[in-house]
Amino acid sequence: MIVVRPLNELIGLLPPLAALVFFGDFDTWRVITSFGVVGLVIGYGLLSWLTTKYRITDSQVELHKGVVFRQRRSIPRDRIRTVDLTAKLGHRLFRLSAVRVGTGQQERTPGEGTVTLDAVTAVEAERLRQALLRKTEHVEDADEEGVTIASLDTRWYRYAPLTLSGFISIGIVIGFLMNLVNELDLRFSEVGFFRRALHWLSSAEPATVVPVVAGFAIVLSVLASLAGYLLQNHNYRLTRQSDGTVRVRRGLLTTRSVSIEEKRLRGAVLHEPLLLRAGGGGRVTAVTTGLNKVGGSSLLLPPAPRPEADRVTADVLAVADTPTASPLTQHPARAKTRRIIRAVVPTVVIAAVLLALAETADWPTWLWIVAAVLVPVSALVALDRYRALGHSLTNDYLVARSGSLDRRTVALRRDGIIGWKLTRTLFQRRARVFTLTAVTAAGSGGYSVLDIGDEQGLDLAEAAIPGLIGQFLIRG
Repeated sequence: MIVVRPLNELIGLLPPLAALVFFGDFDTWRVITSFGVVGLVIGYGLLSWLTTKYRITDSQVELHKGVVFRQRRSIPRDRIRTVDLTAKLGHRLFRLSAVRVGTGQQERTPGEGTVTLDAVTAVEAERLRQALLRKTEHVEDADEEGVTIASLDTRWYRYAPLTLSGFISIGIVIGFLMNLVNELDLRFSEVGFFRRALHWLSSAEPATVVPVVAGFAIVLSVLASLAGYLLQNHNYRLTRQSDGTVRVRRGLLTTRSVSIEEKRLRGAVLHEPLLLRAGGGGRVTAVTTGLNKVGGSSLLLPPAPRPEADRVTADVLAVADTPTASPLTQHPARAKTRRIIRAVVPTVVIAAVLLALAETADWPTWLWIVAAVLVPVSALVALDRYRALGHSLTNDYLVARSGSLDRRTVALRRDGIIGWKLTRTLFQRRARVFTLTAVTAAGSGGYSVLDIGDEQGLDLAEAAIPGLIGQFLIRG
């Protein structure tokens, strides 16, 4: 771990160090600073190893760590809900793994309600996973594979470019490189290739530059999306284990294994962003306690065909009919009016302001023309948002769907709902609709049914959990 901790940190510093070596002007203070940072990282890794201890008893998992600030964390074993095994590239070189133990406690601060053992041997990590979830030290089969629910199909890679992850990655990389160039005073404009490219961009006609740049960006985005899908979902496999858990394993350079207690699984969410939905795909995440809300630890199925997403959802939830595919009850027409107004009015105002600036302050004319063109586009998006809006109630699940650019269909177990929250803004009151939020201890803590009619929403809440809200209703 003395080597692994600094190695994982230094991997993130490789791009700026490489840029400094190949493009920098080798100022003495920059070189000294760079080596000083490397030395501090290595020293911090040594101190972290020296000051970290953990102990697992019959009833507790305890962790003592900290270089400057000492931390002593302890969680009862009977509260453990999930175990997340993560092995970054540095871990894998030495056959190590980080074990993240999660409870049902909602995290208000990073790391609250969790204990991370970073790192133990890969064999010990697997033994701990089974022992902690079974609440016993006895493990019958450390190499148990489980019953396969889903595994990676190479044809799923066609959905990678539809997630927009490539564009986001390119934006992050460009922003990082621009900041790096500015901070290190790198002179890319003096390099032959970059000099010629900049000269062409400044001298060529816009009608030529725009298609070339757009095509180049699309190609880069597709390649980045495919690379990201490979890195995150290589060797993906979803299994049901004999210890009462479902387990997700995936990753190429950084491998990840997440185990979730089935009895703590409160539902699933089907995600269908606009492009992925247009391509007939979707991805599925779990609604459960004890999982980190960031980093993809709740992922059950990566972007895949929609029928596969429905099948996996039904299999994981152990139901015959997929809740996320059940017919939905539409919300009142007043909800459609609200969406059209909220989408169109701001666009019209922006177009009017840009037109006024073009007439009075010599702003470019094309700005207000583009804004005006976006008015009907906004209306179409609003209508699509209304078409997506709906809810249903099955024997075991409350289902709610909303969104257009990022459509989500939530299937939440009715016995996992511990309360209701009714939210009504001034404009919702005028439209006689409100937002009904099902409060739960799992996932994000609450899942909303947007712009549901007054009577419709109260009837839904009473039917989902009989007697909970009915005692406060005055009939007639």
